[in-house]
Amino acid sequence: MATESQSATRLIPRRLPASRLGVAVVSELVDLIVTGQLKEGELLPPEGPLSEHFGVSRTVLRESVKRLEEKGLVIVSQGRGTQVRAPGYWNMLDPVVLSALIDNDETLGVLDELTIVRASLESAMAGAVAGSRSADELRRLENALTAMRESESETDSFRQADVVFHYALMEISGNRLAENIAKHLYKRAVESSRYQGINPPDAVELTLQEHAAILDAISRKDVAAAQKAMHDHIHVSWERRRLPDHAPRARGRALDQDSE
Repeated sequence: MATESQSATRLIPRRLPASRLGVAVVSELVDLIVTGQLKEGELLPPEGPLSEHFGVSRTVLRESVKRLEEKGLVIVSQGRGTQVRAPGYWNMLDPVVLSALIDNDETLGVLDELTIVRASLESAMAGAVAGSRSADELRRLENALTAMRESESETDSFRQADVVFHYALMEISGNRLAENIAKHLYKRAVESSRYQGINPPDAVELTLQEHAAILDAISRKDVAAAQKAMHDHIHVSWERRRLPDHAPRARGRALDQDSE
């Protein structure tokens, strides 16, 4: 009998801990907001129906809404409720928000914008490195480029070596704010299959040439050339990989819809 009871217990789904329930609620609400299913200025449903929709307690729901407010997605007003804020208020460097933006980027518009920001930040950092690099710092970048060349036949290793080159340059620049922002954007972008895009036959060769041009400008301490080489590399490599715009994807059910 005890064995039968234990077997039956295994069939009963375990209830998620409140903390994990909260994460799931936040993730779904973030998706609903960034995809526009919950629009700017729109009020979230009242606490009762919303907690019932997600199958969580009001305590879990309140904590989840608090997380949304911290991310800049909503504003909670006494007597008015919880209102969706304009995108300009969103903390787009927040990992959950940034992931939702990239994952739901059907037209690649977010990745286009990310590329513009990356190019601006990294070109400035490349110029800073060119203007002040030491012999040891130049050697570090040379080693990073050598690692890229040595791994050119293995896609994953080559991509990782590419990341190492960019991270090394960011760290050498000494611009901690630009480094922090660029790393957040770059780290999340390279995890996206859309950002990896297509892989033309000459992509590796061109990528190596572009990195060599960056390194050459830095070795000559040519600030303007280093800035231009990095700026051009980021834009040109994105255009090389960029997929055609995707057709709109069917969205998940809205909050006020019942499951069939």
